[in-house]
Amino acid sequence: MNSIIKKVLFTEEQLDSIITGLANQINRDYNGKDLILVALLKGSIVFLADLMRKITIPCRIDFMSVSSYTNGATKSTGRVKINFDVTQSVENSDVLIVEDIIDSGHTLDYMLRYFQVKKANSVKICTLLNKPSRREVNIPVDYIGIEIEDEFVLGYGLDYIEYYRNLPYIGVIKPEAIN
Repeated sequence: MNSIIKKVLFTEEQLDSIITGLANQINRDYNGKDLILVALLKGSIVFLADLMRKITIPCRIDFMSVSSYTNGATKSTGRVKINFDVTQSVENSDVLIVEDIIDSGHTLDYMLRYFQVKKANSVKICTLLNKPSRREVNIPVDYIGIEIEDEFVLGYGLDYIEYYRNLPYIGVIKPEAIN
């Protein structure tokens, strides 16, 4: 699996440190609130698992599957589709959307409005990776693990055509490995 990796961007240890910092901020900001972490599948599942174990305040979790990408594309279509919705009510709760990487911003722009319509008290975004150079929609990102350059990354939940999510680190794919 490592043969398609150009370089390791973040090691397991670096990811752990980044996530600890995010959890500490979330613990402070949401203390005493009705926090629900909503992970966007599939990429954020590894990040969510590690993040929620470091959150020391009561919280709930839920999942959604949404996409603005189709058929292994590497560029957003700009149209968001909900494949799987949350199973709990978010009304009067503080929603924290947990995302692996923010690229164009289309999906999260849609999600912010979606949860406001569902009458959440607040809706904020937590992302492990942020790619501001690819942003097409201006969205507020409240918790950013780290900003990265415009490189195709995978591992730690991030995929290339559904593979490589199980790498324990985040790496940059070799350009020649992309079909």
